[in-house]
Amino acid sequence: MKDAIFFQLGIGLETGAHAEDARGRKVVHTHESLCDSGREDHFIRRDGRVFAGTHLIIEVVDGHGLDDEARIQQAFRDCVEECGATLLHIHTHKFSPQGVSGVAVLAESHISVHTWPEIGYGAFDVFMCGDADPWKAVDVLKAAFATGDVRVRELFRGEGLVQSGLAA
Repeated sequence: MKDAIFFQLGIGLETGAHAEDARGRKVVHTHESLCDSGREDHFIRRDGRVFAGTHLIIEVVDGHGLDDEARIQQAFRDCVEECGATLLHIHTHKFSPQGVSGVAVLAESHISVHTWPEIGYGAFDVFMCGDADPWKAVDVLKAAFATGDVRVRELFRGEGLVQSGLAA
């Protein structure tokens, strides 16, 4: 019985991360398929820079449908697919009388949101490491919330913590 409890918690499972595909179906990936096992720090090395991942602060302005929980969940799935990421889990919460908060947990990090639909504003964070391209999420969010006004700031998380060619 003790082992069954640990199994429910996910402790001791050999199958790796549980992911969802674009339709919300469960998919299983092993840890090795999600990370470059040949390098211990898993930092990105690109154009002479070394960093953990790209974090985009995305502001959707004059957006439509920002109070629709299902629409936000679909936008998360569309971002994940377009960016080439791996969805592990989505959790959203609808506030009363309005607004939605949510997170899509990814093997490559996360996408999160908090909305103020009464003013057409959505505050999204898209943080991805590895080969996933978070910049592809910008056009997905423009289309999902029917706006041309999407403002983006980019951060290179963990830059300077690991020197090029060295493990942590």
